Amino acid sequence: MLPTYRPHKKKRRRKIGFLARMATPGGRNVLRRRRKKGRHTLIIA
Repeated sequence: MLPTYRPHKKKRRRKIGFLARMATPGGRNVLRRRRKKGRHTLIIA
C-alpha cells in the first residue's frame, strides 16, 4: 500500500504560499487578519 501523503514543496508553495495568498481577495484578507492578530509568521509553508 502506498502512503497517502507525499509532500511536494513546490506544489505547497504555489497553493498556500505568500503569492498565492496575495492573488485572491480572500487570501489578502487572511494576511490582513494574521497581521492584525500579530502573528509572527504570516505564511506557514
